Amino acid sequence: MAATSTRLSGLLGRVLQTGVGVSAAVALLGGSIYLGRHGTSLTEYGEFRGVPHGLDTVRGIVRGALEGRGRWITQFALLILIATPIARVALSAVAFARDGDRTYVAICLFVLAMLLVGLLGGIG
Repeated sequence: MAATSTRLSGLLGRVLQTGVGVSAAVALLGGSIYLGRHGTSLTEYGEFRGVPHGLDTVRGIVRGALEGRGRWITQFALLILIATPIARVALSAVAFARDGDRTYVAICLFVLAMLLVGLLGGIG
């Protein structure tokens, strides 16, 4: 049981490290693309412009990121960062299920449900 717990802790740590690392790399890519295309543009403060179409939904963000658009790639990096702890909770639930620990599986599934409801409730 102790070896399984140690392996699980190591795996969960790697999931977090990988998620944060990938998110940082994607954000750096998106920021570089955006600055390369718009870095010399002057900002007009006289007129407010809201979020561009497609940058406010997951589908739009993924589509724009696949098209190579800088702001959309940066937003995609934030989605990766948000998905990282969600993946960790899901992985914990699977590990506890394999160990037969129903109490912790139930807790993990409840936390996972709350995370997903919170995330999906904010998606247009």
